[in-house]
Amino acid sequence: MRAASVEESASPPADRADEVRAFYESHPYPAPLGNLDRHRELYRNPDRRRAVSLLLWPTRKPVPNRKILVAGCGTSQAAIHAMREPDARVTAIDISEASLGHTRELQRKYGLRNLDLHRLAIEDVGSLGEVFDEIVCTGVLHHLPDPDLGLRSLRAALAQDGALRIMVYAAYGRAGVYMMQEYCRLLGVRANDEELRALGATIGALSPDHPIAAAASRAKDFRQADALADALLHPVDRAYTVPQLHGWLERCGLSFARWYEQAPYLPQCGAIASMPHAPRLASLPPPLQHAAVELLRGTMTKHDFVAYRDDRAGESQPIAFEGQDWLSYVPLRLPWALVVRERLPPGAAAVLINRAHAFPDLALPINAAQARVLSAIDGKRTAGEILRGTTASATLDQGREFVERLWRYDQIVLDATAAG
Repeated sequence: MRAASVEESASPPADRADEVRAFYESHPYPAPLGNLDRHRELYRNPDRRRAVSLLLWPTRKPVPNRKILVAGCGTSQAAIHAMREPDARVTAIDISEASLGHTRELQRKYGLRNLDLHRLAIEDVGSLGEVFDEIVCTGVLHHLPDPDLGLRSLRAALAQDGALRIMVYAAYGRAGVYMMQEYCRLLGVRANDEELRALGATIGALSPDHPIAAAASRAKDFRQADALADALLHPVDRAYTVPQLHGWLERCGLSFARWYEQAPYLPQCGAIASMPHAPRLASLPPPLQHAAVELLRGTMTKHDFVAYRDDRAGESQPIAFEGQDWLSYVPLRLPWALVVRERLPPGAAAVLINRAHAFPDLALPINAAQARVLSAIDGKRTAGEILRGTTASATLDQGREFVERLWRYDQIVLDATAAG
């Protein structure tokens, strides 16, 4: 599924690239941050940095002085990464001088000497002459005239054992957005202050049953002018289904590693696990499981995931619970997950919630025995050590199932550097 602006445009790619550049000069996005104090405080917790590293590389210790590229950095993202990873060298590129100007202000304010900024298109990243351990590209590739060229360019700049974090639009959950994009084209709505105010008022007057209403309610800044322009008036916009995403990666020399939050895609998680088709869904290969669950959920607006080069040594998804290696995994609780102990369902000692999940059915109730296992997870002991110390009356299989469930539900990450 593609947005009509991409499918129907007769403009050459170079012209569309100029349109995109001009759009972001007039409408920098996301809204610039005035300060990074909250981010600085969050990442004083070393477990937060360790968790992010394990999401990218579960079998590898963090690389000292690693090189990070933030491709299409927007107004603030690169400064956040430079603050979060003070020992890393962060390079940021963007086509918008307005966006880079906001980043420079943050760089000066916080003395971010580990940050280098360049006005540069993603397609031209090779001109930097560098190879990066980590590349972050969220919300940009789907706005390129040729996303394949952009992704191949990033792949060429990625170290062979590096990790690429990508976010692109998801097709089905943005149906209302594409309806309103077509509406704006029919009326010739332009991205100026007066027209954006009128467009916002028009959307606000629509029935709550309109498909755009759900997307607007989920987008925190949808009523902010530049955010509205980015969503509905962007000159280049496309979206991907799960199968299209896998095909895109394969064409561009990359392999899928994991979803950044995986529970929304898994038939073993949430309400989908209790549906009549759950066993049939679970019998499919993982890419088809995820494709089917995207169809069942219906409202995903983005895909956020990790990818590797296809010539990287080792498995793309090394975490597995067959055999005995899992006993040597070290679980680490995600710092952005919550344990709720009030208003519990019958029989539950707690309910676990990952604040990054958009679907409320992904809350995970646990019983008293499971709560003891959870409390013993300290980021130091292995799964085997934890279970032997907390589950005297439970079988090892039950313990394995619970650790795997915590991992599937994005409650923990697993340090598998000692496995095997």
